[in-house]
Amino acid sequence: QLQLVESGGDLVQPGGSLRLACAASGFTLDDYAIGWFRQAPGKERKGVLCISRDGGTLTGTDSVKGRFTISRDNAKNTVYLQMNSLKPEDTAVYYCAVTKYYCSGYVHEYTAWGQGTQVTVSS
Repeated sequence: QLQLVESGGDLVQPGGSLRLACAASGFTLDDYAIGWFRQAPGKERKGVLCISRDGGTLTGTDSVKGRFTISRDNAKNTVYLQMNSLKPEDTAVYYCAVTKYYCSGYVHEYTAWGQGTQVTVSS
């Protein structure tokens, strides 16, 4: 059974950094694109960054450009989201999910959603 588990969320001050991890079990990530999404209270879930099987990336939210990066370690079956220069508007539950081979801009094309990890940016 495909399962993803997110970790690394925390309370951090504005300007701080966090690294989220998305670990897969029950399957290998090699043939999948993995996306990070976030959902703030009362808002729809939106794509943040995605990384394809070949390492290509897709940015879903312009506000994270230059601050967030995504990477994958297939040997560890894990994908990371490095978040720098965090802002209060980055506060949300962050989720990871997969789609076959290459990133998609459509949320409904992703499956195997994790349970999410809370990121709170506040002083």
